[in-house]
Amino acid sequence: MAGVILTARAPAKINLTLRVLGRRLDGFHELESLVAFSGTADLLTLDTEGRFGLDVDGPTAAAAGPESDNLVIRAARALQARVPELRLGRFHLKKRLPVAAGVGGGSSDAAAALRLLAQANGIRLDDVRVFEAAAETGSDIPVCLTPTSRIFRGRGERVSAGVGLAPLSAVLVNPGVHLSTADVFRALALQPGATGPSTAALEEGFGGDFRRLVSVLESDVNDLEPAARSLSPEISAALLAVQQTGGCRFSRMSGSGATVFGLYDHCHAAAAAARVLKARHPGYWVKPTLLR
Repeated sequence: MAGVILTARAPAKINLTLRVLGRRLDGFHELESLVAFSGTADLLTLDTEGRFGLDVDGPTAAAAGPESDNLVIRAARALQARVPELRLGRFHLKKRLPVAAGVGGGSSDAAAALRLLAQANGIRLDDVRVFEAAAETGSDIPVCLTPTSRIFRGRGERVSAGVGLAPLSAVLVNPGVHLSTADVFRALALQPGATGPSTAALEEGFGGDFRRLVSVLESDVNDLEPAARSLSPEISAALLAVQQTGGCRFSRMSGSGATVFGLYDHCHAAAAAARVLKARHPGYWVKPTLLR
């Protein structure tokens, strides 16, 4: 088989809600989250004839860390362990998303790698070996395998079917802070076996009703936000900046931070808000986008 170059987008994962239901005896936290995926994305290519490895460039490449610790390589190795004859190749990652930012950039990159390897090897994406490799590599990766709005539960191993959100006009904002997910969970300070601050309440099937979605979000939470804000006051400043833009209907922190998002009635309002934010806060990473 001749070598080919395959390409996949690795979109930002945005946690519209994030409940922490408790900490399991194995140390992992029991979560429930409604996620959507952004038009803003990293870009991953696979040269099936190249020597196995990873090259990284792009605006945020410097913060991506060493190749040996990159989730792209770890996901490929996890799949190879389950498919010994797996054809690998050379990955090239164009890194555009902020790192350690609560948008699942590394997890989305790893999921894109698994999609590319599945395509190159004629493996169905719903093959259990692909899912197992994703779950072994990172808790956020299974929900990123098919990047469309879904609910995930547990440590991330239980993923719903698509929930059918209509595209949401949004602005993503990162105040330039790298925040460790482990540090945020430590600040939450749940002991193994302890009950979390929230109980499960999400329903599926939001459809295209933006007002209803905002109402649901307003009655829900991101349980990690208080802990993250205690570690990085910049998150509170970024949220306030988003809330002060015209037409912002809802705002929240994504994941474990420090990225926050605002929702708007339409893409023109989101684009106008992004222009204001860039002018007022030139050090912020700001992207108008659609969430799906």
